[in-house]
Amino acid sequence: MSFFEAFKFYKRKSPIPDLSSVVDTRDPEFNELLQSFNKQERKLPACFGLRSPETWKISEFKNHPGLIIIENPFTSQGERYWVTRCLRDFPKHPNRTNLNTHKLPEDARKDFWSFLGNVQCGKEHKKLRSCLRWSTLGYHHDWDTKVYSETEKHPFPEDLSALTIFLGEILSFRDFKAEAAIVNFYPQGSTLAGHTDHSEIDLKAPLFSISFGQGAIFLIGGYSKEDPATPIRLHSGDILIMSGASRLCYHAVPLILHGCLDTWNDDSSFSEDPKSAEMDKDVWNKCIDESFWTPFNQYISDCRINLNIRQVLSEGLTNL
Repeated sequence: MSFFEAFKFYKRKSPIPDLSSVVDTRDPEFNELLQSFNKQERKLPACFGLRSPETWKISEFKNHPGLIIIENPFTSQGERYWVTRCLRDFPKHPNRTNLNTHKLPEDARKDFWSFLGNVQCGKEHKKLRSCLRWSTLGYHHDWDTKVYSETEKHPFPEDLSALTIFLGEILSFRDFKAEAAIVNFYPQGSTLAGHTDHSEIDLKAPLFSISFGQGAIFLIGGYSKEDPATPIRLHSGDILIMSGASRLCYHAVPLILHGCLDTWNDDSSFSEDPKSAEMDKDVWNKCIDESFWTPFNQYISDCRINLNIRQVLSEGLTNL
């Protein structure tokens, strides 16, 4: 199927699409489509809520050179930490969100998670929760012009920047610098239409895409919507990297899945999980408290979060 046809196929509600051809890197049936990716051999410490890099399974797709997947390298506490940051902190003012398009009180637009917590669970709570669809960090992506601007920029989160530098070191993208991010929030039934990411000055730098919560079908094609597409199943904690030839390919999310494993609730290693100096110590300690974690757990038990991090400037540039 072409990318255009595949998006329509997996997006449809009735009849429910057949998922038997969706590539799941955890299923040995699809091993012939993958090749091992040679990660940094130098021993690196476990940090940022990640397991030791020596234990990671990293693969590259043979038919999409440069498309790399790390099967959930996060510990349970690591998943909880980043979910908390995505929901509680990243949508806060002055970061940009889509909430200005809704008739919401100013408090909701400035601190959405706190406002949501004061709304009683039920239809009103679920409706309000579904209002949040994206937040931008660092250089704010302009959805209309597709152009970044120095006047639309705020400090990039230190912990997220340090996480991607660490990942870049392991994957030999040592010059990567996180300068912009889009946090996408996917309630059940939502999609992301086919597109390419070409707004950045440096189009050779990789894109890091991290999934949390419910799984999704990620669709990637070629440089035209008529090119064949590959459907890939993403699980919570998976990190997908678009680099090289795959960097400018069409991609989309036609389907959010439900009933995925709650890997974030495995408390067997909470006391041993590694963090780093850049991480928020308060969030790190609180996220294993079940009374604190409950509302976050309720959200990702039904929804998906995607962190998409990119470099805007070419090496050596300090501004646009």
